[in-house]
Amino acid sequence: MSRFITNLVPKREKSTSTSGVFAAIKSLTWIQWAQFISGWLAWTCDAFDFFSVALSLEMLSEQFNKPTASITTAITLTLLFRSVGAITFGILSDRFGRRWPLTVNLLFCCSFSLATSFVQTFNQFLAIRSLFGVAMGGIWGLAASTSLENLPVELRGLGSGIVQQGYALGYLLAAIVNLTVVPHTSHKWRAMFWTGSSMLFSAAVLRALLPESAVFLRAKTMEREKGTDTSQKTKIFLRETKEMLKHHWLLCIYAILLMAGFNFLSHGSQDLYPTYLESAKGFSSHSATIATIIGTCGAITGGVIAGNTSQYLGRRLTIIVFILLVGAFIPLWILPASFSALAAGAFCVQFGVQGAWGVIPIQLAEMSPPAFRATFPGVAYQLGNMISAASAQIEATGGKNFETQVMINGKLQTVPGYAMVQGIFIGVVAAFVILITIVGPENHAAHFEQHKTAFEEGGGRGHAVTEDEDETGKRSVNDMDQESSKV
Repeated sequence: MSRFITNLVPKREKSTSTSGVFAAIKSLTWIQWAQFISGWLAWTCDAFDFFSVALSLEMLSEQFNKPTASITTAITLTLLFRSVGAITFGILSDRFGRRWPLTVNLLFCCSFSLATSFVQTFNQFLAIRSLFGVAMGGIWGLAASTSLENLPVELRGLGSGIVQQGYALGYLLAAIVNLTVVPHTSHKWRAMFWTGSSMLFSAAVLRALLPESAVFLRAKTMEREKGTDTSQKTKIFLRETKEMLKHHWLLCIYAILLMAGFNFLSHGSQDLYPTYLESAKGFSSHSATIATIIGTCGAITGGVIAGNTSQYLGRRLTIIVFILLVGAFIPLWILPASFSALAAGAFCVQFGVQGAWGVIPIQLAEMSPPAFRATFPGVAYQLGNMISAASAQIEATGGKNFETQVMINGKLQTVPGYAMVQGIFIGVVAAFVILITIVGPENHAAHFEQHKTAFEEGGGRGHAVTEDEDETGKRSVNDMDQESSKV
């Protein structure tokens, strides 16, 4: 057993600095801070809009006179179309840089979020949410790469946890708006999307005002010095993409399977949670929202702690530990009848689920072919999302087919069997995630910022580093940030 655990702990290179995390944080320039925040904010705003649907299921059901299972079709369609956006915007980002692809991507999200608030029919709603799915699909890969590639290696575990929990924070902010604004406006659920569109627009403006990532500034400068024009760079990019797929196709399949498991876990424990509390446990919408907020606090806490822990314990072992916590707390998630116990279960389960998720941005970034760290993680993430797209519908249909009787307000009532269905669903998926994490690779503390970009010759080969590295082969992010400060 000890040998098994030891094999999961990566061998770390000797650091040339003994100053630690706090000193690394103090060394960050304002541009590094701003670029990190811009990526985190993009993912937070994106998540806010996505969860606006999940938190409004009952109101949307009344608005369009459709059952809850039909409304969840919108969530499924959003997840299905996200892979299209991941491919499109990921390729644009790896070819042209992070700045403008992410800005345009956010503006598309903003437009579709605003359009959602004005739909009048169910078909219009489904069509707009499908288009939003395309736009949303590009955000994660671009946001994560923007944030992490501009940080020192020592901070990437912590940064990964913080960036990924933009997802949970978006959920938390949506829950707060649903609790404090929606009940007091005649526009009801539409107010959620007005808020979301304004947040997305703000995130787009911030990214547009900031300079390009340092690694792309360096690559573009070198290509200009060589006299490489745009058409030549595009040809190189296409050639290197083929080279990457030729050498890393098996890794692509593994990453998709890994992300399918993770997405089943997150969507299975979140998308239908408010409906589960209202329908199966008899709580009011207000109480369900409070429980959601408590669970999200656990998610944010777990993500940050796990991300930082993975810097020392390793990416895979940290994921396994936090998934085991999920399994341990499933009974507290489904068995109690009291609000306090169920809220505690939500906190603990989401601490584990999003704790494991907090490691994913850096695990995928280090695992990816370095020149494609926007496209590869983004597409793997969203194809995994596509595979798990029916999570909410599976649970909604299962709950309807496995009804049970519970005591609500002193009366025995027949309710959907969401508790049993979610318990089995989360348990099976957690076991799969542990298994696939164990058999997977880990490239802990990789210096991917030193590698060539996808429009440079040799970028498709994972070992190709920049030609202007110093004799130690280690060019710091802080040094590259000096270049971006001149923009």
